[in-house]
Amino acid sequence: MRAAAGAGSGSGSEILLQAFNWESHRQKLYKQLMGRVKDISDAGFTGVWMPPPSDSVSPQGYLPRDLYSLDSAYGSEAELRELIAAFHQNNIKVIADIVVNHRCANSQGSDGKWNKFGGRLAWDASAICSNNPSFGGRGNPKQGDDYAAAPNIDHSQERIRNDIVQWMKYLRNSIGFDGWRFDFVRGYLGSYCKQYIDETVPAMAFGEYWDSCEYTDGVLNYNQDAHRQRTVNWCDSTGGTSAAFDFTTKGILQEAVGRREYWRLVDSQGRPPGVMGMWPSRAITFIDNHDTGSTLNHWPFPSRNLPEGYAYILTHPGTPCVFYDHFYQEENNLRKIILDLLKVRRRNGLNARSKVVMKKSAADVYAAMIDDKVAVKLGPGDWSPNQSGIKVNGKELKVAASGFQFAVWEGQH
Repeated sequence: MRAAAGAGSGSGSEILLQAFNWESHRQKLYKQLMGRVKDISDAGFTGVWMPPPSDSVSPQGYLPRDLYSLDSAYGSEAELRELIAAFHQNNIKVIADIVVNHRCANSQGSDGKWNKFGGRLAWDASAICSNNPSFGGRGNPKQGDDYAAAPNIDHSQERIRNDIVQWMKYLRNSIGFDGWRFDFVRGYLGSYCKQYIDETVPAMAFGEYWDSCEYTDGVLNYNQDAHRQRTVNWCDSTGGTSAAFDFTTKGILQEAVGRREYWRLVDSQGRPPGVMGMWPSRAITFIDNHDTGSTLNHWPFPSRNLPEGYAYILTHPGTPCVFYDHFYQEENNLRKIILDLLKVRRRNGLNARSKVVMKKSAADVYAAMIDDKVAVKLGPGDWSPNQSGIKVNGKELKVAASGFQFAVWEGQH
């Protein structure tokens, strides 16, 4: 276990909802969510991750242009302020999607390239990394992965970092956002992320460090230690101030349920095999997001196994993030299952640092006890805590949630 100061996954008892998908810009999202604040609150979510708030070349917000202009395809700045206030009245933190690896220019510079920025941050080509020749970048060379579709911003310059900090302070103090989800963090140094977090003091902060798992001939390797270590190293590079999405757990979990290879859910040391098994307080667990699922479907979780997926992340350590599409999906009884699992997590005080004790791991079944209070079984194979003689406070456990190939039991309250 590591100890580190900073926002990370908040209190450790946070439960997040990603409150949008790839098509939400078509739905007047802010108005739509206004009608769902109470539903989101009643379900037990403590935070919502919102899409990028700024003016953008693309309607989804991931090609930001004028950062201070908060009228977007999702709604107006006034609607955003009203929505944040409504979430706050229901004790829900609001997380902004921060896209600062790259920024789109408003017009062409004297060299005919798109490198003249507009609005309050009227940067020019000197703000763009020099290895972005198509945008005429005159800044320092890129210190991370390149994002080809837009000018990559040179975070090594103090004036640029100060501008970013001031904008984030505006989002925090004037607009009311409580925390940050950092987009494409492989593009710039974690030490810069640390500065943005330290200077804005968010309640939560987490990054999207997305790289590929290791596969052999199209089949996921059992050992993904190198993959999760890279995510842990990134969190370390922020001084532990930021958590990160647990892409390792997603990759292993969907392979385990999809191929009926549940032995994958225990690593060689008997721990959960994702980031949650190494640094659970910095792991944001999820099943799908706007990139992997939704209409993009870059790396989707097998749909019939979604109930199993949520049974895993909503009982296990890490900070779970439920996807909007899944929370409102009636098919496969998914919404009711998620609501039941959220109740189990809250009733039993399961949190980011909960203790996992593996009980069974085979091709057709995975079973574990969480915090000596909750039992979970995934897969078609047979296992139950009561058959295994497990008791809580001297009593047998009772089923609290169940569905296709999963069951969750808890102590009798």
